[in-house]
Amino acid sequence: MNLRAALKETVFYGQDPTPELIAILMVYFVQGILGLARLAVSFFLKDDLGLTPAQVAAMMGIASLPWVIKPVFGFISDSLPIWGYRRRSYLVLSGGLGCLAWIGMATIVHSALAATIAIALSSLSVAVSDVIVDSLVVERVRQESQSDAGSLQSLCWSATAVGGIITAYFSGWLLAHMSTRQVFLITATFPLIVSAVAVLIADPKVKAQLNLDSTKHQIQQLKQAITQKRIWLPVAFLFLWQATPSSESAFFFFTTNDLGFDPEFLGRVRLVTSLAALLGIWVFQRFLKAVAVRRIFLWSTLISAALGMTTLLLVTHTNRTLGIDDQWFSLGDSLILTVMGQIAYMPVLVLAARLCPPGVEATMFALLMSVSNLAGILSHESGALIMHGLGITETNFQQLWLLVVIANLSTLLPLPLLHWLPQDSEDAVSEESSPVPLEVILADSLAVELVTDQTP
Repeated sequence: MNLRAALKETVFYGQDPTPELIAILMVYFVQGILGLARLAVSFFLKDDLGLTPAQVAAMMGIASLPWVIKPVFGFISDSLPIWGYRRRSYLVLSGGLGCLAWIGMATIVHSALAATIAIALSSLSVAVSDVIVDSLVVERVRQESQSDAGSLQSLCWSATAVGGIITAYFSGWLLAHMSTRQVFLITATFPLIVSAVAVLIADPKVKAQLNLDSTKHQIQQLKQAITQKRIWLPVAFLFLWQATPSSESAFFFFTTNDLGFDPEFLGRVRLVTSLAALLGIWVFQRFLKAVAVRRIFLWSTLISAALGMTTLLLVTHTNRTLGIDDQWFSLGDSLILTVMGQIAYMPVLVLAARLCPPGVEATMFALLMSVSNLAGILSHESGALIMHGLGITETNFQQLWLLVVIANLSTLLPLPLLHWLPQDSEDAVSEESSPVPLEVILADSLAVELVTDQTP
């Protein structure tokens, strides 16, 4: 067996390692490796700009906005070629935009407004490149057998996951040895990889003119789909379930200012949670994927809310009374909560895949993920309002326990509406449907998590 054949079987999941495939995988890998700056962003906002937990939470919500309008980027790419290309040109521009955004963070950003704009632009860069590579994967899937398609999407998701795991620890290690702005400069080099590999994409040159016919047809199909009760009711439930308040920003300030966790330790926590997320996915795939959707949502939500209350032991320092070190408790708590959180989120991804009608699978999925991202923004913003109302600041954590209670109990509020979900996951699939493969959805959700959620 020659080297190319060996690589095809062992590294590329049976896929032919063509230049275009390598380019696609590099874009997904960059999405994961951009997590290198996530801790640096958190410390920059806290220490350099002196923002409060509520302000940071509000900023992270705004930074997620490009992911809400992600389907628009797909429509623009399909309808408006640049320099005669519908894929290459947008990858080049997105990589350049991402580079400039991180250079801006490293040099000219000195205010909350400038930081918000720069972070939002970096988020926009990844959202655009994600739309492009998703469309390329969909096009390749349509030309290959179902077994090959599954391998391709697993490979894409693995590329993002590997990038995320590699940077999980180093995001803290680098910050322990250099300034936040230096980390931003290093991060600025990675989007250029996206621009560089764009030339490897097979993208036939077309006449540079606006073509709205396909876009209008897709919009009509989407309108028909979302007006169906079997689609909009589950989507409404998922939106309410994910829009509940978040306490993440306040907890980051608490762990650094009150508990004194340094960046390198937080990097270790990131590594543990990244691996725990993979464990949660494996547990779901191995033991729970055949369980009815409603049952998974009910029990995962109840268990996650109950386990989330264990954070109160750390917030109130009760763990010290029990003889458990803060760092060990934090590591163990993060591991367990991440596994359960991933198990609870997996039905969202499965249901999103099954709600996509034939003909507009990719566009409908992007729309569903946009709804999910909008819910995430509301989660950040509502959390920010509650932090402000409770008087939680960068030094005052007396009411943090109450925020933790509110954040956990609020996840239970949508449960009376469980009947909005299909009785079984198969009920959401029409006889003609061809669900979006799970690996593509995982890659998309991981990209959002690594790039737009900068709080640890």
